[in-house]
Amino acid sequence: MASNAPAKPASKSLVMGVVVFYLVAALAMVMANKWVLNTTTTPLFFLWTQLAIAVGLFMISDAMRVLPDRLTFDMQTCMGLIPMVGLNVFGLSFSNYTLKYVDASFYQVARGLVLPFTVCTSFFILHSRPSLRILLCCGVVTMGFFCGVFLDGTPLSLIGIGFGVASSAITAVHSVVIKQSLTVVNGSALALSWYTNVLSAIVLAPLLVLAGEGGDVIELFFGIDELLIRPGHLSPFKTFIVGSIITGVLGFLMSIASLLSIKVTSPITHMVSSAVRGVAASLLGMWVFHDIITTGRASSIAIILLGSILYTWVKHRESQPARPTSRRGSYDRVKMEDMEAGEKQPVPK
Repeated sequence: MASNAPAKPASKSLVMGVVVFYLVAALAMVMANKWVLNTTTTPLFFLWTQLAIAVGLFMISDAMRVLPDRLTFDMQTCMGLIPMVGLNVFGLSFSNYTLKYVDASFYQVARGLVLPFTVCTSFFILHSRPSLRILLCCGVVTMGFFCGVFLDGTPLSLIGIGFGVASSAITAVHSVVIKQSLTVVNGSALALSWYTNVLSAIVLAPLLVLAGEGGDVIELFFGIDELLIRPGHLSPFKTFIVGSIITGVLGFLMSIASLLSIKVTSPITHMVSSAVRGVAASLLGMWVFHDIITTGRASSIAIILLGSILYTWVKHRESQPARPTSRRGSYDRVKMEDMEAGEKQPVPK
């Protein structure tokens, strides 16, 4: 007879391992992306290279039978994933442009409106009415964003901020659409990750040509920059190749690890790790790229993280089932108009 016993909870070491991996991988992704984007004029080709490397690693892993399920490619499934793939391509592209135009330490501020946009998207698309406490949390996050924009004290790129806001809005819609996309692949997060990477690479290829990066790509591979680099320094081409390999491999590993993360981490654990990642990214940006952390920028990051953590705590509390209360010695609630009319009398239980 099959046992109905609940699954054994994940060990603390497993949870810690997953959280630490995501923290390190996400930080490495941001830093490596910024490192390459500082030297290249082909952000879309850089993104395409990352996707292509991830697709190649998926195919190698499938050939070696190291994945839990075999990878497939079905045209009907592809058609069902068109909305999600489109959002993914534009979201990642705008995210790369954001990181290209703003400091690594300001990246989180530029994309600080993801939470308010997500709540608005859930209201308009899923008709999920937020509570007053949720709206207050969104207000705190929004205040943190504008605090960073207007009180930073250093020259900021309005183009970068614009891309950050657009990226935040697309990410919010993507987070809603991805839930519907899971039904297309029968709930398989692995299959969804595979289709997302391969279809995004296919869609992005003509877009980078239309964006005018064709000439820059040719110059990157066949230009004379290699001859102008001082000894001990990497050329833009070598920086591009090394950064693409690092971020492509990390992106693939994060796709695989997401299967484990869904099972062993809670929303609160994820939000706390995101908060730590945000602070660490700012500190690394200051150390690696010599970013200036002004009082306004530090305050903005702190306020956004505070609002995000409060939001996660409120959502956790609201998702808990209501505790049953003892009705011994209690009374039935009676309408005031009934009491005045003498139609009912409170009867003790």
